[in-house]
Amino acid sequence: MKADRILKHKYIFSIIRVAIFVLTLLQAISLSPPTNLKVSDHPWDHGDKIDLIWNIPYDILPFVKEVHIYSSISGKNDFQLTTIVPSHNTSITIDKLTNGTDYIFQLVSVGYSGEHSAVETSEIATPEMQLFDGNRFWLSIIVFLFCGSVVYWINHARKGKPLKIRKIAGLEAVDEAVGRATEMGRSVLFIPGIQDMNEIQTIAGLTVLSRVAKVAAEYDAKVEVPTRTSLVMTAARETIQASFLAAGRPDAYNQDLIYYVTDEQFGYVAAVQGMMVRDKPAACFYMGAFFAESLLLAETGNTIGAIQLAGTAMPAQLPFFVAACDYTLIGEEFFAASAYLSGEADQLGSLKGQDFGKIIVGVGIIFGVILSTIASAIGAESALGSACQTSVDYLTNVILK
Repeated sequence: MKADRILKHKYIFSIIRVAIFVLTLLQAISLSPPTNLKVSDHPWDHGDKIDLIWNIPYDILPFVKEVHIYSSISGKNDFQLTTIVPSHNTSITIDKLTNGTDYIFQLVSVGYSGEHSAVETSEIATPEMQLFDGNRFWLSIIVFLFCGSVVYWINHARKGKPLKIRKIAGLEAVDEAVGRATEMGRSVLFIPGIQDMNEIQTIAGLTVLSRVAKVAAEYDAKVEVPTRTSLVMTAARETIQASFLAAGRPDAYNQDLIYYVTDEQFGYVAAVQGMMVRDKPAACFYMGAFFAESLLLAETGNTIGAIQLAGTAMPAQLPFFVAACDYTLIGEEFFAASAYLSGEADQLGSLKGQDFGKIIVGVGIIFGVILSTIASAIGAESALGSACQTSVDYLTNVILK
């Protein structure tokens, strides 16, 4: 038993001696700085990158923990730490530099005990803007595919070939809603959101208003449009007047039915709610950008028994419209209304081309998710996992950057 303890102690002492020897050896080694340091302008960039290439001597590499890279504008000699790379790295691209500025770099080998050795570039490096930015190569390919698909489908539609567009129930119900108001002898209420004309949703709402007004002119129904801003009032008046003229009934147009209420949000809502309770319109359209007033308006319309159609791209307001309205245009359905209602070749072709672009994006997302899932499931240590992770990194950092 005593002999076992003595033997155990001998092993411990031997391990301690070896550790002391290794530490002494590490401290005694004089690190060499990186060798064969070369600096050059990064090709095909925006003029903000420099490439650095160097070597670490083979006999020194096991004792180098990392390499610190410093940069300074030539002549200032004011080196700032730019980045830190592992000892096995022998190249790097420094970015976010100033185009046309002269730079010098300093590389420092840092050992495990804190010792270090530095070398400075003997050449001045100047990032210069190239004729073509290589980082935008994949962006150019994507833009080419998107634009090419739009041009193709526009030409396809101009030749008279039919384009299959998914039916949008909310837009199909416009005739039904206006017809119901005509039969009941009541008005049609149209609210083009509460934002001004600088909001794209307001413009999309006025596009739907054009169709509603044209149907109302044909059915001899009254369309009432209370607005929150004077500019929207003017645009709505011109839209309805053009629709009545296109329907062949310019004499039936009454601009007094399109009026300004107030800029104050809830003052506007209170006025519209009061009008809805008093006049009880048979059809209510809410097309545009809405906020907290969406539920107030939709619930009031639901209370008076009106058929209601809503359209907005405000995600937080969609649940209220879906719950209280008969039909709701959600997001892109709302923006596609102009193409759907007009039937013009250019607009239908553009809509179809955009759908093709969405398919490309969807395929890319699915492909990336599959690769990332495989890499996570089998680990990056295996060849397949490493290849999948590399592909995901390339997709994320290069193609989609």
